[in-house]
Amino acid sequence: MTAFMFSLLLFMQVSRSFASSLEVKSKICGADRLEYSNSFGRVLFYLNGNLVDKVLFCKALQFHYAEHCAFEGYIGTDYCGLDLSSAELSVGRRKFLREQKKKDDNPEGKKYSASSKVGIAASGIVLTCCVFICPCVYRKKRETASTVLKKELNSSDSTSPLDVNIHVPHEKVPPTSSVFSVSPNLNRTGSVHLNLAQVTRATRNFSPALQIGEGGFGTVYRAQLDSGQVVAIKRAKKEHFENLQTEFSSEVELLSKIDHRNLVRLLGYVDKGNERLIITEYVPNGTLRDHLDGQRGKILDFNQRLEIAIDVAHGLTYLHLYAEKQIIHRDVKSSNILLTESMRAKVADFGFARLGPMDSDQTHISTKVKGTVGYLDPEYMKTYQLTTKSDVYSFGILLIEILSGRRPVDLRRPVEERITLRWAFRKFNEGQAVELVDSMMEEAVDAEIIVKMFALSFQCAAPIRHNRPEMKFVVEHLWAIRADYRRSSR
Repeated sequence: MTAFMFSLLLFMQVSRSFASSLEVKSKICGADRLEYSNSFGRVLFYLNGNLVDKVLFCKALQFHYAEHCAFEGYIGTDYCGLDLSSAELSVGRRKFLREQKKKDDNPEGKKYSASSKVGIAASGIVLTCCVFICPCVYRKKRETASTVLKKELNSSDSTSPLDVNIHVPHEKVPPTSSVFSVSPNLNRTGSVHLNLAQVTRATRNFSPALQIGEGGFGTVYRAQLDSGQVVAIKRAKKEHFENLQTEFSSEVELLSKIDHRNLVRLLGYVDKGNERLIITEYVPNGTLRDHLDGQRGKILDFNQRLEIAIDVAHGLTYLHLYAEKQIIHRDVKSSNILLTESMRAKVADFGFARLGPMDSDQTHISTKVKGTVGYLDPEYMKTYQLTTKSDVYSFGILLIEILSGRRPVDLRRPVEERITLRWAFRKFNEGQAVELVDSMMEEAVDAEIIVKMFALSFQCAAPIRHNRPEMKFVVEHLWAIRADYRRSSR
């Protein structure tokens, strides 16, 4: 009994020491919850439940000071170098500084602070464990404190270990998105980790002057980050926000699984509140359709068109055969092919993409028809059965477009020429394949090479999927055509 009383007194002393060594502070400002803990000289920062570095925490702190939300009792002026008297205030608010700070969250007259309560509660738990269950715990192997701390510091997505203990009873977090909510990290080289405030600054508040494209999902902007890196940021359209959730989730999920030189790389994303943003690598030389229309000045020569076709075929072959899981793009078209400054092609826009059959005995997946008119597989449209051969069909149409320069459907042309596939097939059967070549391409190409290219395109665009080749065969056939072309050009 004497030993027990001695232990109890000892742990009461430890509890007071623990309470004085552990400091926990929390404050809700706008849509952000700011927290920090100081335990035995080690300071940890939390923003909206996520462990963050000091730089981001201090930016959030300064932002909310400017909005008249002060973090009472926080010694952050030492950590962040803030001068509360000179914090930048928005125009029209500088004259109205609050005359006095808000009272602490804990009511006056309480004997113990929040940090003391946490310390005492923790000590009581430790005492209980030691008295009643220490013999059991002693037998079990535990992780060391250094291992736990290492895991905590390396995890930006984990919930704060203090979340379960901190509660602000009279303040509610507004439903609006936080400008300091950060996007999840992608475990790949070159990925970026941005919040909405950084994206807004990089796009100059989504300036129309930085707009480089627009599609069904939303608008694409060119953005330069603080580091100097240039990226493309796709912003979801607000009017179709709910309907585009599937496309957004699909694009993020599938892009995060792929890494190929002929596929646009995902660098990050933001999905917070009423904003959905996809951040990808910036491909500076416009779309294939831009070049076929002559909008980039120089007309593509035959060799460039052949190399672009090979690049696209490489990208699709990777998706169908070599990705972690089979991926069907479902929207292969000239406006979704981006070109680098060295004229290498990259397949973009995975909003309609789907995973292929999961079981080896499955031949297709059943899904609603999505894609672009003119490129859509007719068998898929009839049966709602999607396979990789649907991408092969689209590639066949694209190959005709690359060679002829004509869009798949062009209502400005005579009736017999409006559907490019039908027009090209008829001319080809009449032995006039050379006349199908884009008239703006002045280069003379061997007729045999032209015939082989169009023959391959028609095989890919066969109305029945069974008659279409796999993309791997298409790549090999294009390689052979390239070899023939180089020999004929000598």
